[in-house]
Amino acid sequence: MNNYLIKAGTIVNEGKQFVGDVLIINGRISKIASSIDLPSGVSEINAEGKYVIPGCIDDQVHFREPGLTHKGTIFTESRAAVAGGITSFMEMPNTVPNALTQSLLEDKYQIAAQSSLANYSFFMGASNDNLEEVLKTNHQNVCGLKIFMGSSTGNMLVDKAEVLESLFSRVSMLIATHCEDEHTVRTNLAHFQEKYGEQIPIEAHPLIRSEEACYLSSSLAVSLAKKHKSRLHILHISTEKETHLFDHSIPLAEKHITAEACIHHLWFSDQDYAEKGNFIKWNPAVKTANDREGIWKAVLENRIDVIATDHAPHTLAEKSNPYMSAPSGGPLVQHALIAMLEKVQEGKISFERVVEKMAHAPAILFRIQERGFLREGYHADIVIVDPSRQTTVQKENCLSKCAWSPFEGYTFSHAIDRTFINGRLAYHQGELFEGQSGDRLLFNIA
Repeated sequence: MNNYLIKAGTIVNEGKQFVGDVLIINGRISKIASSIDLPSGVSEINAEGKYVIPGCIDDQVHFREPGLTHKGTIFTESRAAVAGGITSFMEMPNTVPNALTQSLLEDKYQIAAQSSLANYSFFMGASNDNLEEVLKTNHQNVCGLKIFMGSSTGNMLVDKAEVLESLFSRVSMLIATHCEDEHTVRTNLAHFQEKYGEQIPIEAHPLIRSEEACYLSSSLAVSLAKKHKSRLHILHISTEKETHLFDHSIPLAEKHITAEACIHHLWFSDQDYAEKGNFIKWNPAVKTANDREGIWKAVLENRIDVIATDHAPHTLAEKSNPYMSAPSGGPLVQHALIAMLEKVQEGKISFERVVEKMAHAPAILFRIQERGFLREGYHADIVIVDPSRQTTVQKENCLSKCAWSPFEGYTFSHAIDRTFINGRLAYHQGELFEGQSGDRLLFNIA
């Protein structure tokens, strides 16, 4: 393993910025100081004028393997993640077959051990009839349980009240939820089908998967979590109304009910459907500019705790279908960090808060061992960002297997210079180094 001394970078970490050096020895951060002499046998990297940050931790991705590998694989999508400064990911169970047994869950870990460039964890999936399998899950090396309280890609809907009660009352590990009320969505869809037949316009998507549908489901999840004192994490909040379900007054490490915002809900609004069409079709839907501003406010006030991607690739052909047959989701891991840094440029959020929401907070919330911070002794998951080099998003440089991006044609003001995974240089200015896999994430269960 190579050892590195990163010299004279602007370190952004734990709410501070300062110029300093970071020494990486045997995969760990050995020392952080204002100046470190170069030890023998260590490669020096000049980071002057660049930012040095902990690698981002994405708590919600869909990498499509097994079973949907025409859309993406753990290998292809982890490459895109690493190129985007995401050093660890947590992947969802709605692959094919669904990860509803311990054996099927472990199959995914075995694939990642061979092919993932980034560090990895996989959610156990819940169904209406797999509680006993869920209860076998090892809390120390599995990030959590995923419950689809609304149907989405793969349709793993859990809609029986008694099953939800059992899951929330008996599962002690973190429960992550997709919250959309199924009855409301189906009723809204029937209304638009009656009006438009099969030619429903994409602009109807946020009206079908409406504010009411989201709030009904999210508020139910919160009430169940409060009743049973569960660890609940609600994914991809898409409405201003939902943000008021969450508390900002409790330190994150002590919170039992937390929330996530995704890049697309912070960036796009329903005004963008006219230009972007199905390429910004997600579940839950991108909604109004007022919703977007409400989500931003909740992020900045710490009612929403983490920023993630919900990276969910589909082929260009699939996304080019009419609304009714075009799947929801899109690729975001390669451009999530630089998209947030664009918001830093705009004065919307500070660089320190981006690092907090994309690295520190996921590590705290999921109780990840020795990652998410630049700290001596921690794993050296490190990203160097170049503010003097732009990134223009084009099909040719999209690394996800689907080879498109909702940001296509956009020029971001920053570029990812280098990404280190466990002290190993995994990416440098467009070049990926694919010789080694990332590590399985471990979690503190106390």
